[in-house]
Amino acid sequence: MKAAVLAFSARGRETARRALSALEGWETFAYTPERLAGDGFLPLGKPALTFYGELFSACDALIFVGSAGIAVREIAPHVLDERGQYVIPLLSGHIGGANALSRRLAAALKALPVVTTATDINGRFSVDTWATERGLVIGDIKAAKAVSAAILEGDVPLCCDYPIVTALPSGTVPGGSGPVGICISCRSRRPFAVTLPLIPRILHLGIGCRRGIEESAVRAAVESVFRENELELRAVKGVYSIDLKADEAGLLSFCARMGWPAAFYSAEELQDVKGDFTPSAFVQSVTGVDNVCERAALLGAERLIVKKTAINGVTVAVAEEKLEVGF
Repeated sequence: MKAAVLAFSARGRETARRALSALEGWETFAYTPERLAGDGFLPLGKPALTFYGELFSACDALIFVGSAGIAVREIAPHVLDERGQYVIPLLSGHIGGANALSRRLAAALKALPVVTTATDINGRFSVDTWATERGLVIGDIKAAKAVSAAILEGDVPLCCDYPIVTALPSGTVPGGSGPVGICISCRSRRPFAVTLPLIPRILHLGIGCRRGIEESAVRAAVESVFRENELELRAVKGVYSIDLKADEAGLLSFCARMGWPAAFYSAEELQDVKGDFTPSAFVQSVTGVDNVCERAALLGAERLIVKKTAINGVTVAVAEEKLEVGF
């Protein structure tokens, strides 16, 4: 995570130092007008439009120490007053994490976080904040906005394919039907008229393939399996196979295009995986293990949910990690 802290006065620069000390684990940059630069502070760049635009793209947070008007003019997610009394998130309070960061900074500065997003000030469930903090994919931004609006007017139904181990948050009730609702699932189901899918990345995609396979063949096989089993591609955590495929160009290209990490195991590691697998004498003779895709998918996961499916030189299996949901 990267943050730029910008101060516009000598007093503000001291507040900025305190803010920087609260950002442990972040990569930080400090800026101030040229007359105050030095001692860890870089001069503000010119022209301002280009400078702030580049910072906005490069950093996860811009923290302005000065008036809110300065931050609004330059477009930033955070602002502190120069005495460090208030921390005001301006943009991306939920998904971008500005509200959470404002509270962190306020605690370090003994300041007051001024959070103004409607769900927060009304004590209702901020579904996009919760999903972002837990690494869930927000499957539909428009539906997220619809849920946030509906939750201010009444309780919104929530359904979940996994055990819920805490009480439901304020503004939600258990249920599987209605005009607007939340669905936590790896499956591509939409139980509500307007469904907000929250997708955990917990699916292990096991793949075997013939030597020299084309990327297009891998893609077609995977998409077919996920479509037939009504699974979300966005739920994939990674791709897993045998080490003999670690240099398979088509497979690696597919993983890179999808943004999925790939891991490769030895035949001995795969052989040690416990379970009921679909054996193949041919695969055994080539790789030294009776099944690649099912065993690779299940290694590190809890249960196999799609057994070996062979399509045009590609074998695909899917396993799911254990998940418990808490609020």
